[in-house]
Amino acid sequence: MRNTRVTIAAIAAVAALGLAACTSDAGTGTTTEETSAAETTDEPTDEATDTETETGGETAAGDVLCADGGSVKIGIKFDQPGLGFQEGSEYTGFDVDVAKYVAGELGCGDIEFISSPSAQRENMLQTGQVDMIFATYSITDTRREVVDFAGPYFVAGQDFLVRTDDDSITGPADLEGKNLCSVTGSTSAQKVKDEYPGVNLVEQPGYADCLGFLESSQVDAVTTDDIILAGLAATPANQGKFKVVGNPFSEELYGVGLAKGSTATCEAVNTAIQSMIDSGDWETAVTSNTEGTGYTPNADLNPPTPEACA
Repeated sequence: MRNTRVTIAAIAAVAALGLAACTSDAGTGTTTEETSAAETTDEPTDEATDTETETGGETAAGDVLCADGGSVKIGIKFDQPGLGFQEGSEYTGFDVDVAKYVAGELGCGDIEFISSPSAQRENMLQTGQVDMIFATYSITDTRREVVDFAGPYFVAGQDFLVRTDDDSITGPADLEGKNLCSVTGSTSAQKVKDEYPGVNLVEQPGYADCLGFLESSQVDAVTTDDIILAGLAATPANQGKFKVVGNPFSEELYGVGLAKGSTATCEAVNTAIQSMIDSGDWETAVTSNTEGTGYTPNADLNPPTPEACA
């Protein structure tokens, strides 16, 4: 895995302001569940909303989130094992680990984790329901029109999950005439429809359904982002049953969603992400959340280099 080091310009003075005022570490923050809507665990084909309100959660370009050591509201997924998953009062996964690290570096106090369904993310940032979002949130030009992004903190790619004893599938070309499962309405399913018409696509409401089909040999593979597949395979119920093929055929840049105009916070978050990478905690978080699946991130793209903030 290449070791990328980046210095984000013009952050020293701002970061000093945020960190000097705060002593709390992200791992000790409290969490609060909010009402969660059922959703798929893949990026849907929703368009970014342009609805804005007067009471939105915008952060002035010169202000850094948590500069006063206050609490922070972080949007995550509640139903993605290995990324963002709620079990009782506990929240686990790679997105959660990155969120806690970043919040700690910013000097935030208590963390309130809030369910952030894919179709609601832009609106939740615009209306101040959350301060940041770590939820397999792919950076796109359309979304950048209404929200800001820090990062990326991970580069995923669409891949396949197969049974552990199946070595016949190494990429899309091997699926000609075979059964492939994905979630109805997901971008992964649409990509298969558009680019691989010879594949028999089996669409299901959720990835749990797809894994049941894969285990019983009703389908030959399941597809979505590679790290999502690894998280599913790493759950106790699935360990040893499935493996990620490891030949991604797309690029998805996972960013930290912020309210529009959050330039200073964006720069502080980028510095925190780079610190996590340089310290080795980023790699530890990836490994611990995908253990037993044989998964390793694309070394040409990960760890990623945070992009300059607008």
